[in-house]
Amino acid sequence: MKAGTRALGLADSYAPEAERSTVAGAVVRADRVFDGLVFGRVTVGGTDSTARIAELWRRIDRPDVQYVLIAGIAPAWYNIIDLPGVADAVDRPVVSVSFEESEGLAPALRDAFDGSALAERLARYERQPPRRPISVNDEQLFVRAVGLTPSESTRVVRAFTPEGGRPEPLRVAHTAATAARGL
Repeated sequence: MKAGTRALGLADSYAPEAERSTVAGAVVRADRVFDGLVFGRVTVGGTDSTARIAELWRRIDRPDVQYVLIAGIAPAWYNIIDLPGVADAVDRPVVSVSFEESEGLAPALRDAFDGSALAERLARYERQPPRRPISVNDEQLFVRAVGLTPSESTRVVRAFTPEGGRPEPLRVAHTAATAARGL
């Protein structure tokens, strides 16, 4: 991958007692050069994450960004992201990266919600592409991708992860979201 290839990494940071979670979007080149930042908020326990990500994309206005990387699929206490919806909104490949092995979110969703709130979240969760493990720098990550083949998504994640197990756009975005959380 060329050194100047850019990805927008999106990550959130929230305190459980908060009503809104801070989301940061960091544009980072494959050669680790930081190249832009945008902030927004999503509702803790809500259903607005996909719309807020689309809004952040419009606000950052970076046609040179080629990929969107998202930390996980359920920020802000199960505000499930619709990855195909994000891909449609940004017209770019989207890769969700998570860092822990899991049996899936369905049991946790059933514990946290009921009725129509549960049904809506389960339906959104079940529409997402399958999660698959990949090895990056001797660490195991889990990815879901829209607009890329499995081998392409692995190549993208590895290209943006020069060391350790966290892609640089997601590391920078999480650091920024955490720093801005209390503002």
